[in-house]
Amino acid sequence: MSTIFDSLAYVKRLKAAGMPESQAEVQAETIMEWMEDRLATKVEMETVRADLKRDIKELDAKIESVRADLKRDIESVRADLKRDIKDLDTKTETRFKETDSKLKEMELRMVIKMGAMILGGIGLLFGLMRAWPLPVQYIPPPAVQEMRLPAPSAPTLAPSAPPVQK
Repeated sequence: MSTIFDSLAYVKRLKAAGMPESQAEVQAETIMEWMEDRLATKVEMETVRADLKRDIKELDAKIESVRADLKRDIESVRADLKRDIKDLDTKTETRFKETDSKLKEMELRMVIKMGAMILGGIGLLFGLMRAWPLPVQYIPPPAVQEMRLPAPSAPTLAPSAPPVQK
C-alpha cells in the first residue's frame, strides 16, 4: 500500500515534543503497519468497486437465467395441468355415462320386479279367495216398489148461480 504518510516528519515532530528518538521511530513504524493492514487506497477501492460491479452483472445474468427457466417450467406445468384436467374431464364424463346407463338398467329391472310382485300378489289374493270363500252371501237390497196412490179426483166446482133473466 502506498500511503502519503511522511514517517520522517512524524518522528521529527515527536522528538521535538520531547519523545526519545527510538520510541518515535517505533511508533512511526507501528502506525505505518497499521495503516497498511487496515486502510485502503483509492486504487484499491476502485478495484473493489469494479469487482463488485462485475459480480453484480454476473448475478443479474444468473437471475435472468433462473427467471427464464422458471417461466419455462411454469408454462410446462400449466400445459401439463391443462392436459391432466382435460383427461380427468373426459374420464369423468365417461364414468357419468356408464353410471347413467347402469342406473337406467337397474330402474328397468326394478320396474319389472315390481310388476311381477304386483301380479303375484293379485294371483295370491285370488287363490286365497277361491280356497276360502267369504262366508257371507251378498244379497242385493230389495227393489223399491212403487206405491200406488189413488188418483186425485176432479176438482169440485161450487154450485153455480141460476142464470139471470132479462
